[in-house]
Amino acid sequence: MRSIARTPGTQGYAEQAAELIPRYQAISFLEHHQAEMHLLAGRPGRVLDVGAGIGVDAAWFASQGHSVVAVEPTEAFRLAAMRLHASPSIEWLDDALPKLDRVRERGQMFDTVMLSGVWMHLDERERRDGMPRLASLLAPHGVVVLSLRHGPVPVGRRMFEVSAEETIELARQHGLQPVLHVKTESVQASNRAAGVNWTRLAFRHVPKRQQSVEGAALETA
Repeated sequence: MRSIARTPGTQGYAEQAAELIPRYQAISFLEHHQAEMHLLAGRPGRVLDVGAGIGVDAAWFASQGHSVVAVEPTEAFRLAAMRLHASPSIEWLDDALPKLDRVRERGQMFDTVMLSGVWMHLDERERRDGMPRLASLLAPHGVVVLSLRHGPVPVGRRMFEVSAEETIELARQHGLQPVLHVKTESVQASNRAAGVNWTRLAFRHVPKRQQSVEGAALETA
């Protein structure tokens, strides 16, 4: 089996897995994603969960009738997820941003693409490389849901301070428009005490009619 080139953004997670798994398992999907729930409610479809961790999000989608491809490069998390949230509706892949080679070679598109606490682990080049790949995996009427962590970086981890403005502009360059932009507190008391907060973003494809209007405006400018 060929090896997958992983982002260094997974740094520290394997070493801290024993501590992190029960902490992540204690946070419910609804508690974590309250700000974007109105975008996630709907008929069952195909979900791509990138950086799926221990599978809390993937399990919720599966319980709602969705078919889920859950991507997690940290083996300790992936194995724990398969044990804790066993479901025939979840397929687990060892893959990672920015390339997502194994996902892309399947030739599928997804109605929902989730990146929960993932994007800020990528450096600037990785973010530039990753965004067009995410856009190419999103179905025409689908939604990308993405969260950015702000605050002190935990010891041993690799994170960057990534702004909402940079992320929105990068998404726009690849035909995605923002449909959600809110800031929330951390759901973990220890993180709130440390000054951690989150930006919640969501994107959809720019409608073809709007693309045509924008293109005509550029031609006549």
